[in-house]
Amino acid sequence: MRAVLALPAGRVAKWVVLVVWVLIMVAVFPLASKLFDSTNNSLVSYLSRGAESTQVEDLKKQLSTGAGQRVVVVYERAGGIRDDDRAKAKADLDEVVRRYPANAGPASSVTPSGDGNALVFGFTLPAGDPAKEGANTEKAVDETRSLVGQGKDGLSIRVGGPGGVLADQLKSFSGLHTTVLLATIAIVALLLLIIYRSPVLWVVPLISVAFAAQGGQAVASAIAQNTGFTVTSGSAFVLVVLTYGAGTDYALLLIARYREELRRHEDRHDAMKAALRRSGPAIIASAATVGIALLCLLFASMNSNRALGPVGFGGIAFALLAMMTLLPALLVICGRWVMWPAVPRPGGQQPDAKTEHRMWHRIGDAIERRPRKAWIGTLVLLGVLAAGLFTMNLGLKEVDGFTDKPEAVEAQELLLAHYPPGITRPVQVVGRADRLDEVLGVVRDTPGVENAVVVGKNDDIGQITTTLEYAPDTQEETDTLHSLRDRVHQVQGANALVGGHSAILIDVAESNVEDAKIVIPLVLLTILIVLIVLLRAIVAPLVLIATVVISFAAALGLSTVVFQELLGFAGVDSTLPLQTFVFLVALGVDYNIFLMGRAHEEARRIGTTAGMRKALAATGGVITSAGVVLAATFAVLVSLPLVAWVQIGFVVALGVIIDTIVVRTVLVPAITMDLGDRAWWPGSRVEQAVAPRERHDRIGAE
Repeated sequence: MRAVLALPAGRVAKWVVLVVWVLIMVAVFPLASKLFDSTNNSLVSYLSRGAESTQVEDLKKQLSTGAGQRVVVVYERAGGIRDDDRAKAKADLDEVVRRYPANAGPASSVTPSGDGNALVFGFTLPAGDPAKEGANTEKAVDETRSLVGQGKDGLSIRVGGPGGVLADQLKSFSGLHTTVLLATIAIVALLLLIIYRSPVLWVVPLISVAFAAQGGQAVASAIAQNTGFTVTSGSAFVLVVLTYGAGTDYALLLIARYREELRRHEDRHDAMKAALRRSGPAIIASAATVGIALLCLLFASMNSNRALGPVGFGGIAFALLAMMTLLPALLVICGRWVMWPAVPRPGGQQPDAKTEHRMWHRIGDAIERRPRKAWIGTLVLLGVLAAGLFTMNLGLKEVDGFTDKPEAVEAQELLLAHYPPGITRPVQVVGRADRLDEVLGVVRDTPGVENAVVVGKNDDIGQITTTLEYAPDTQEETDTLHSLRDRVHQVQGANALVGGHSAILIDVAESNVEDAKIVIPLVLLTILIVLIVLLRAIVAPLVLIATVVISFAAALGLSTVVFQELLGFAGVDSTLPLQTFVFLVALGVDYNIFLMGRAHEEARRIGTTAGMRKALAATGGVITSAGVVLAATFAVLVSLPLVAWVQIGFVVALGVIIDTIVVRTVLVPAITMDLGDRAWWPGSRVEQAVAPRERHDRIGAE
């Protein structure tokens, strides 16, 4: 194993590694460049095929009513609709029905509002290739908007509905993949330049992580094109920042160790071999922890959640491979001069450990004096931050999911201002044709249902379009849909199912909650096993798991207050708890692995308390730098136009900072010092014969 780790530092092997990586990049570039063209942002595709609303969409394809996205066009004139407005709306409807003939029968008519100030009609796009539904919907909505116009002479026209929302979401992502990529690269480059204070060194890890990102994007593109997983644009953005952030972290840790070894070895090849042998296992363990945590998402029911697992794993795998092979090869090829102006040389003046890590020694000394007070006080602080969880509202409405107000949201507002709330999102009920009349009667008798009509039927199945009394995304609508499902399911032999856009949104939200119940315990269990194997102990891994969970709760609680009270978001997206948990717990454990791995190594020689102090001093600077880089890369997601991804980027960035500055710097060292040798139970005892003063002297000498 040690020989394999050192391979990229060989005098000939370094060139072989470089050539192989160049060939890999040439091979994967065509696939990687197609990633964002291969993403699928259709909401129904997020769900598993077994979800009730998904089954309804599949069954609707057998009918002439259409199974594509529903588009709604609304006209408003404050002084009252005129005859020429009605004529225009009728002409517009005739044209869109001609262009998109799979419309929903009676629903496709111009309907005036009760107050006389608005008109509305809707139509359903034809079903097509699910993989192209997003692009087809965006094109159809753009064509419809061009056809009907924005209105003039006091008439306002807006195109919305579920199809309009999807089109606006896709439009908001247009060109952003380049923006996100360039912003991520710029942030990483700037931070590396600040950290290394070298005009050259920062380029080497940046090139290495860029190669890793290309590989990760190629994997994600292959998954999107060749599997049943739903890779969304948001998942692709996360992949970019995750690969750059994690890859840069691994580079920082390896280069820090390489610097140390360059002061001990005349030959840079020998120095890199030693650096790989000593830092490699911790980097591999950290990447394995993140990778395994991401793969736990494969046990989720949501297609979009499941896809994020292998997509993220591919990015982490390429980041690890590049940092353990390409980066060492490039550093050795470049030679010592790449670290100019602070070029480390053997036999030269060595930095005094106490002076070089003065701040971290002071923190360690302060914690050692009162470890119990330190960890109790820190827990209280984190508990206060976590209290924000009690105010969390997971009911973020679809129209509140944009950071701006696109046309589809304006259309929704006009509809709610002039029409009964249920008209904006009709519910679809599909059942056997020979029992459809009985199902229709049950639907009409369900409390909260305003209207129900059969809109399509063949020899096997039929479809009922239902209007509810309640506004979309309200608890009343949710309760009515659940009641409707319960009632139609009881019609013997009808095989009746309830779907439609509102049902899809409810299924998505509830699936996210159920996925969290499955994936979160699984992530904790798998990471705990990794830590037990790595540290050969039980107590320390349990402590580390507990601290990252507390850190996650604090980050999510504080973020909730920021979102709902300061930024004015209407709520928190249902995807937020699960996805941020996976990232924060896995990445938080990453830093604790670096710290505790070093502490365990030092404790065997100089005791647990002294070993932790030295580990904190030795790793404090590089881990903090790595945390800042990772937080900054995830913060790039805040620039996205959808609230869900703004929230994910903010929570992960804040959580990484809390974990780096508070948990890893104070909480974990304080608990470990308070536990003493018990932290490593039931592993082997650390050295007991070293007197306290001798231990202190050893630290200073080293």
